[in-house]
Amino acid sequence: MKTPVCLLSLLLLTAGCATTQHGQQARRSTLRVRTTAYTDSEPGGCKNAVGRRLASGEINSASADWSRYPLGTTFRILNTGEVFQIDDYGGALIGTNTIDLYKTSRYRMRDWGVRYVDIQILRWGSPERSLEVLRPRASVRKVRSMIASLKVSHQSEL
Repeated sequence: MKTPVCLLSLLLLTAGCATTQHGQQARRSTLRVRTTAYTDSEPGGCKNAVGRRLASGEINSASADWSRYPLGTTFRILNTGEVFQIDDYGGALIGTNTIDLYKTSRYRMRDWGVRYVDIQILRWGSPERSLEVLRPRASVRKVRSMIASLKVSHQSEL
């Protein structure tokens, strides 16, 4: 019995969904993560890792290990509806699955505390852009560690 062309096409399309645009195994679009919060009055100041002002509004700044959540990764916290974009990193986050959320005040930062939340990945960021930003900072041990992890975890994309 011959398989209809449209059924075969559907099977191939479905199989294609098991990989990302870069050929890696699909990363789930909904994840449970540990979150903490930070504000611009802390030592890192009001600029993110790419030199722009920390964002608050429609899309908020967030900090993470770029080997897990590359620069530019955009996600929504499901229970609050807030949208964040990874545009920063922090030494304490490297090697963890924690995302640090930018809050506009110490009060909001403390009020957030530590929460485990479900996030929906809206768009994965760029490992290439992450490396481009990190390479000039490779003299810092924690950054070197993130670069090495980034190269391993995204080897097929680089």
